[in-house]
Amino acid sequence: MALIGESVVNTKINHYDDKVHDPELNKIETCSDGQQLSSLEHAGTKRNIKSRHAQMIAIGGTIGTGLFVGSGQALATGGPAFLFVAYCIISILVYGVVTAVVEVCTFLPISGSSMAYFGGRFISPSLGFALGWLYFYSFGIIAAYEITAATIVIDYWPNNVPVAVWITIMLIIIVGLNLCPVGVFAETEFWFAGTKVVMIIGLLILSFILMVGGGPSHERLGFRYWNDPGATKTYILDGPGGRFTAFLYTWVFSGFSFYFGPELIVFTAGEMRNSRKNLPIAAKRFFYRLIIFYILGSLAIGAICDSNSEGLTSGQGNANASPWVIAIRNSGISVLPSIINVGILISAWSSGNSFLYMSSRALYSLAIAGNAPGIFKRCTKYGVPLPAVIASSLFCLLGYLSVGSSAGVAFNWLISLTNTAGFTSWAVCCVILIRFRKACQIQVIAVPYQSRFQPYAAWVCLFFFTFLLLVNGFIVFYPGRFTPSGFLTTYLGIPIFLLLWVGHKLILGRKDAWMYKPEDVDLRSNLAEVEADAETWAAKELAQADEASSGKGLWNRISVIWG
Repeated sequence: MALIGESVVNTKINHYDDKVHDPELNKIETCSDGQQLSSLEHAGTKRNIKSRHAQMIAIGGTIGTGLFVGSGQALATGGPAFLFVAYCIISILVYGVVTAVVEVCTFLPISGSSMAYFGGRFISPSLGFALGWLYFYSFGIIAAYEITAATIVIDYWPNNVPVAVWITIMLIIIVGLNLCPVGVFAETEFWFAGTKVVMIIGLLILSFILMVGGGPSHERLGFRYWNDPGATKTYILDGPGGRFTAFLYTWVFSGFSFYFGPELIVFTAGEMRNSRKNLPIAAKRFFYRLIIFYILGSLAIGAICDSNSEGLTSGQGNANASPWVIAIRNSGISVLPSIINVGILISAWSSGNSFLYMSSRALYSLAIAGNAPGIFKRCTKYGVPLPAVIASSLFCLLGYLSVGSSAGVAFNWLISLTNTAGFTSWAVCCVILIRFRKACQIQVIAVPYQSRFQPYAAWVCLFFFTFLLLVNGFIVFYPGRFTPSGFLTTYLGIPIFLLLWVGHKLILGRKDAWMYKPEDVDLRSNLAEVEADAETWAAKELAQADEASSGKGLWNRISVIWG
């Protein structure tokens, strides 16, 4: 049955006469574990991310403290109605980006794939260069931020351990996991993300119980806080203007909880088993998880937590500032806050792990595209791009800047570089899909997966994400609120991205077009390898299914269902 209006086009990709199956290029080899793999994998990274890994990582990998703690600030500013509406709109827009990136990546899920690689291949090398380096430094800095956030979460429990010690422990574990084979990373993230999923579902159930009066006080909350203090609030101004400002701020702020979730799917594609089959599955299930985690989560938060609670804007960054914990404490439950803080700690830890992974793969992808030194293409025999991981890990050392007050200012400035990175990336992803669709149409190329929402969703998302990018720091333009530092911290990332793009074009890409013509876009290279790889995995899964259905054992059946 078709889900969410999606359709998978089961049509072979048209081959050009000069792109035949090269037996040397597409030969099948056998790994030490008995798996048959095409030579596509032996180009660098290994395809050891299973279907269950990909689907769980897709939604859980980048969920950090934003959903559990940061949502409280949005609630305090806009009120429960604006919080709910903002999360609904962002969820729809993010799903539009998900279908866009999955459509592009399913066509060509090669080793080192990223939206920066596709941008350089389908639009222009300069755009791919700028987006790739944006990913590299943004993910690396955010990884350092998440490590720091994890230490703040630990401070929820009284202890005398220096912050630098906690940072060191977090750094060693996160870097260590990224140095392991990708299968170890994927399995770890599967359980990290699974813990977050269980925690969110548990909080939703608890919220319903509190709403109907099942808490220790037996007080029915219902939607009381939508009436008192009210469904919406004002911000900066009074009246309708203040409500518009509150909604716009909440809308912009809510985007931070979703940053780089769609891109993570693409980064894992080059190391995903049977990616042409599993990428569309991950995209479809992403939609349902957006509804459960973000839309229902924001509705629950507004129902059980007073938007005027002082703790929401305390800036503590741990469970004390979580709207869930504030509501639970007010209901008289004393045990759960520490349990929730453990979940928040795992979220920060997991996000740091994922962002370091994406930073290293962004650098690896840059090297594959020729936009970074060739040394970063080198991989271990287990498929780990070791030089890229080491280089990206250096960003994690920035976490130590938060230890000192003056150094903390510098660290906040570095974080400001990433404030607009998410909206920039999503807008560029939409452009890549639009140009990819146009090229396929002109060159009469059929693709293995298409979304019925595209390319219309891409145009809508492009408009709104460009708008959100430009209004990201709109409050500094209100009378009496403009400061040079405030302006730079919200908009610094835009000129840096433009500098990378235009600078590459003027210095290294003078002979390249600003944007390839649709008929000149390279849709030929690597197709033979990709199809050979897809056929190999399809044959392997068919053999597994036959073995399981033959009744040779309960374990075989469980393995097929689980994997």
